[in-house]
Amino acid sequence: MSHALAEQSLTVPGALRPWITDIVAVSVAGALPEAFTHVPETATHLVVRAEGDARRDTLVVGPRTRASYHVDADKRVTSCVRLRLAPGAARALLGVPARDLVGRVAPLGGLPTPTARRLAGVLGDPETGELVPRLAEVLRGRLAPHVDPSRDRVLRAAVDALSTRRDRLPAHVRDVARDLAVSERQLRNLFADGVGVSPKHFARIHRLRHVLAHAATAPWAQLASDSGYYDQSHLTADFRTLMGVPPTAFFTGRLPEARPCQAVRGL
Repeated sequence: MSHALAEQSLTVPGALRPWITDIVAVSVAGALPEAFTHVPETATHLVVRAEGDARRDTLVVGPRTRASYHVDADKRVTSCVRLRLAPGAARALLGVPARDLVGRVAPLGGLPTPTARRLAGVLGDPETGELVPRLAEVLRGRLAPHVDPSRDRVLRAAVDALSTRRDRLPAHVRDVARDLAVSERQLRNLFADGVGVSPKHFARIHRLRHVLAHAATAPWAQLASDSGYYDQSHLTADFRTLMGVPPTAFFTGRLPEARPCQAVRGL
């Protein structure tokens, strides 16, 4: 039986933009694949996963610092909605720093803030079409007492500067700290709390994801240059560290042995 994962990007209303940077609805048609890959990810996500019996799981999925390869016996998932949290939003909404969520998948309702429990109720109840407006109603105008807007602006500016773009190389950490008038130590602390990984590891993951997105359209040497690597050997070494296999093995399907896992599909 064939399988397909259809993704649709949903509009993020203005009321959600301080908290959510993008929303993707994924529907499953046909049989799910036997094995799948979770690539490294710098963001924390809220995930609403629906199963064939109409049961919904509402989860928090933290940043991933390395790729993992899984076999999942759970074939009941029919759709999910992924909401990508903005840098700095995890502590304000969920009551925990992002560094405590790295590598974790946890029930949203089990986190320590009333907001997290209310979000779990909102996200776990409505149909997909009602999810975004109801979430916007909960978060409209909300600002947690411990949120420092200036700190948040510095973090988001640093995240933008260290992200890889097709038309712009990522900046160096020391240059970002200088431009934002903070020390490198302060920047590391901001990232640990608001993103979950260090600025340097954040930049590494973004370079890797740029390679994964554009490997089919550019020669390796050009891709290395366009992504901010010193050269092709630097790309290959970093790819192997983060993905567990070199690029040629990954793109020809020679992957590490998959292991059983209860992780969320399609993330």
